[in-house]
Amino acid sequence: MSQNNGTILSTKKLSVAQKELFLGAGFGLVEYNAIKIQILNFSAPKSIKNAIFSSKNAIKAIKIHRPDLFDNNIENCFSVGESTTMLLAKNGQKVTKTAQYASELAEYLVKTHKNEAFYFFCGTERLEELPATLKKAKMTLFEIKAYKTELNLKQFHQNFDGILFFSPSGVRSFVQQNELSTGIAICIGKTTASEAKKYTEHVVVATTTSVESVIAKAVKTLKELEKK
Repeated sequence: MSQNNGTILSTKKLSVAQKELFLGAGFGLVEYNAIKIQILNFSAPKSIKNAIFSSKNAIKAIKIHRPDLFDNNIENCFSVGESTTMLLAKNGQKVTKTAQYASELAEYLVKTHKNEAFYFFCGTERLEELPATLKKAKMTLFEIKAYKTELNLKQFHQNFDGILFFSPSGVRSFVQQNELSTGIAICIGKTTASEAKKYTEHVVVATTTSVESVIAKAVKTLKELEKK
């Protein structure tokens, strides 16, 4: 490990409070956005009974292009991830069910809402798990592509003790111009971890799907390595 407690790369720019969690633990921090989000114009019904959100970006897209939907025009929201749920609640939305992963939410919907229709606000690079599960169960699903994910390529000329990843796209972006052979990949969830494992054996997964959980896992993992 490098001098002091080591240096960590975050593939997502962090808030001041999040950065302080690292700096307070004695780690150096480098950060950048490995992916760029382009909000798309989209069409959607005036009112929706069941809406699915798997990222905060879809919520931001609605606030830009269809803010009326958040004015009591969505009856039930189904959410993937704590941060997505928190942003929905902040925008006055009723979150009927939250799951850590899209696969878990899909299983819940098949068991409890099989005869209902859903609108899935997602990105162009959305994962296949949820749509595939619902379609296999012959459930009605309308996909609304609300944003586009683009890779933001950047080359680094140093090694990092830990690299934080928040999506499979972030992993793909980083490895375009960098090696994952050194350092530990700390991932926000199992899907992101699966992508990282294509490039390195040194992968750990956060306890929950939140940025703070990724940071806590990084600090704990690297401090434990330091003791060895």
